[in-house]
Amino acid sequence: MQAAERLIAIETSSRRGSVAIAEGPTRRALAEFSADQQHAVELLPSIDRLCREAGWPPASIRQVHVSIGPGSFTGLRVAVTTARHLALALGAGVVAVPSLSVIADNARLADPPPQRVAVILDAKRRQVYAGAFEQRGDEYAAVGEPALVEPAAWLASLPRPLWVMGEGVSYHAGAIDGADVTRLDAALWLPRADAVHRLGWRLACAGRFANARDLVPLYLRRPEAEEVWEQRHGISG
Repeated sequence: MQAAERLIAIETSSRRGSVAIAEGPTRRALAEFSADQQHAVELLPSIDRLCREAGWPPASIRQVHVSIGPGSFTGLRVAVTTARHLALALGAGVVAVPSLSVIADNARLADPPPQRVAVILDAKRRQVYAGAFEQRGDEYAAVGEPALVEPAAWLASLPRPLWVMGEGVSYHAGAIDGADVTRLDAALWLPRADAVHRLGWRLACAGRFANARDLVPLYLRRPEAEEVWEQRHGISG
């Protein structure tokens, strides 16, 4: 693998999507979508525009990095489907980056960066998608696997001091305010494609590529539409 390999990074796990292009570890451009929940409309045009502006022919793309979840069901489906098709069409390697890790990476920008962070996203039904991270050098390493949990009990199980981040903080303020934790600035809560690239490049350098044909979103819970359909048709999951 060459240090100047051209790549695309995709982030649509949250309400506001973004795309980045890079050569190896160096980001060349970032495009944030113009409105919330416009992933399917803006993703491919944004990729096309960035590549045209950089003078990159499609065949020059050697890697696709994608945020795989947990997060928005629709956003993840759009991102993973696009990444899979691009990788297969271009013969590019694909790197799957956990979305909670993408958010945790923003904690580096806090002043000072916290030692421990908990990332939470609303999962409805009084639950959250959650991940715990510890600062190790210039990165935040996951402590355990992403989980679907009840926020108050999960936060109580983590060591202190502890900082929290992610859009689930706003949805579960009651559980968080009584949990002896500190909120990071809300400007750090949203995932972005530049962090997908930063983390994805490290994974790529370690040889941690995914099989494009087997690439699927990390949902943690099945989409509600599937559960409703099964209930209506008398099928147990």
